[in-house]
Amino acid sequence: MARTRSGLGPIRARLRELETLASEAPAAPEWAPAFQPADVSIIAEVKRRSPSAGDIAPRLDPATLARSYAAGGARAISVLTEGPHFGGSLADLEAVRRSVSVPVLRKDFIVDPAQVIESRAAGASAILLIARALPGALLGELARLARDMGLAILVEVHRLEELDPAIAVAPDAIGVNSRDLETFHVDVAGIEKLLARIPSNIVAVAESGLSTRADVDLVAGWGADAVLIGTALAATADPAAAVRALTGCSRRSRG
Repeated sequence: MARTRSGLGPIRARLRELETLASEAPAAPEWAPAFQPADVSIIAEVKRRSPSAGDIAPRLDPATLARSYAAGGARAISVLTEGPHFGGSLADLEAVRRSVSVPVLRKDFIVDPAQVIESRAAGASAILLIARALPGALLGELARLARDMGLAILVEVHRLEELDPAIAVAPDAIGVNSRDLETFHVDVAGIEKLLARIPSNIVAVAESGLSTRADVDLVAGWGADAVLIGTALAATADPAAAVRALTGCSRRSRG
């Protein structure tokens, strides 16, 4: 987070340019229709590395990988655009946007309005906002700006006390991350109660620690409408087949 904030200067300096680019950018594919079917939607992630796993697919081609994901049935693509720790960039997102017709989520440490505008200019359909990283009124401020820009919002939570602030900004989706971002410890069972508390009009997304069809079916039973899977898909030799193997799990009602 500190490194992200220290690098905001060049983005803020381009604010007027980014505003123009965002206003002129073509409409991105809508987020909501990807989560209306009766089965659990797969959000497949373009991910080179992570602090917890190290190198995952350092030489991946984002456009090729995204096309494979979409061919396998992914209903949305998540693109990690953070560079120092995840090896991503906005160029990755732009390449994915040009390559697929499904919605694209920008996954990054978004802490400033300029990054929201930058996301729209790059062609994102949605952005990730991490509740724990956005104290006070900042979460609401960024969510309102995203909505004004035509971006969908996925707010990520890990603890119960983060859920009410997430619900309060009326997001399109709430992602429940089974990984503690401080310790990297993964506790998939720990997300069951949080998923159950997400209102039925908000898409509930299970994140981290999922890799198999059995995992998808498990969180579907807890009320997940979608799953976001990165490492298990990006590292496989046949991403399309890997996504296809996860599709078709029926959604269950929640709450």
